[in-house]
Amino acid sequence: MLCALLAACRAHPSGEQPSFPDANRPVAPIVSDAFSTEDARDRIGEFEEVVSRAGVKAGMWVADIGAGEGYYTVRLAPLVGAKGRVLAQDIVPETRDRLAQRVQREGLDNVAVRLGEPADPKLPPASFDRIFLVHMYHEVTEPYAFLWHLRTGLKPGGEVIVVDADRPVKRHGIPPLQLKCELAAVGLSQDRSSHLPGGDSYFAAFRASAPRPEPPAIKPCAAAKD
Repeated sequence: MLCALLAACRAHPSGEQPSFPDANRPVAPIVSDAFSTEDARDRIGEFEEVVSRAGVKAGMWVADIGAGEGYYTVRLAPLVGAKGRVLAQDIVPETRDRLAQRVQREGLDNVAVRLGEPADPKLPPASFDRIFLVHMYHEVTEPYAFLWHLRTGLKPGGEVIVVDADRPVKRHGIPPLQLKCELAAVGLSQDRSSHLPGGDSYFAAFRASAPRPEPPAIKPCAAAKD
């Protein structure tokens, strides 16, 4: 499926890899490939709220990074329609395989499933209208490398959509100011943000607002206080 999209995904260049700043804060461990049950998320209308605020429309190309069991993936596929595309990515091979099986079982022909790397989602350049990071950013071990590579996947005018919890990283969340600072460090500025119903989750949308800095020029953010 989506052979052209897969063929466009970047391979690592040969030679020395760039050096990025450390996270400079705690990183939450991956404890599960599911944030909550799908029924519970549907009851509070999470998906509908998020994609409405994100402005997802038919024909868009979207990426679901850290897709896990595919809660967003399988709902995005019919929303973007036959002319749209969904790239679902995870860094855990077993999770990727289970999601690929689900996509095949549900006949989602506009979805491609890929294995990413912790520091690089390996997105085809300038391909996506929206890139979703849903309840996963606090688990990214190398946030500056990850974001630096990720932003190349945006089309002009595209957005990175983050859904996370407003709580300390060690409690599997990311304070909004910490998130805003870390994305700004790679030239992504917050366009809008809002609270989501059903708890302490929030929505934030980011756009490229400055040139992507060279890795040695990235200034890491101070860790938010608990």
